[in-house]
Amino acid sequence: MSCAAFRNVRTLAGEINSCSQLSERVYNRPVFPFHTIMPAKPIPLHVNGKLTRVSVDDPDTPLLYVLRDNLGLHGPRFGCGLGQCGSCTVHIDGNAVRSCVTPLSSVGKKKVVTLEGLGSNGKPAAIQEAFITEQAAQCGYCINGMIMEAAAFLGKNKNPSEAQIKQALAENLCRCGTHLRIVRAVQRAATGA
Repeated sequence: MSCAAFRNVRTLAGEINSCSQLSERVYNRPVFPFHTIMPAKPIPLHVNGKLTRVSVDDPDTPLLYVLRDNLGLHGPRFGCGLGQCGSCTVHIDGNAVRSCVTPLSSVGKKKVVTLEGLGSNGKPAAIQEAFITEQAAQCGYCINGMIMEAAAFLGKNKNPSEAQIKQALAENLCRCGTHLRIVRAVQRAATGA
């Protein structure tokens, strides 16, 4: 039933002239009008070694949106929005995490690292250099997730087998089919070649 249908309804409590009044009576709590804007509260966030403050309307905003929209970090990408493809992967306290399904409120004082925080154009991290050397990217959309997942994996396993690398990257999707080059890049980074 629409709000218009509720207008001018007579009840035991009296006349109700708006949806807000109806909601207040039914739920016994005040309802903010749709035009009321809640002020954004600055939230501290540790990203790529720097403490910053971000202002968001909803603290449960996905971390991916904050990184891209508020901080201008475009390494993590929006792929599926369900945490299934891996293109949004970042590190939170050294663990690979899907930022599209991670609410900002869950990050707290943890340290976030994006692809931009691993290295720079002038001095890429070993894993980034290996991906460049092996020409592991074709369209490049999945590469953020592949590199971030591989970096977290290599942080825990310094000498992985090919099977372990494939298993570690199994949840990251690449539709271009550069898997062999991606695995070679991870092997190169692991051996320091």
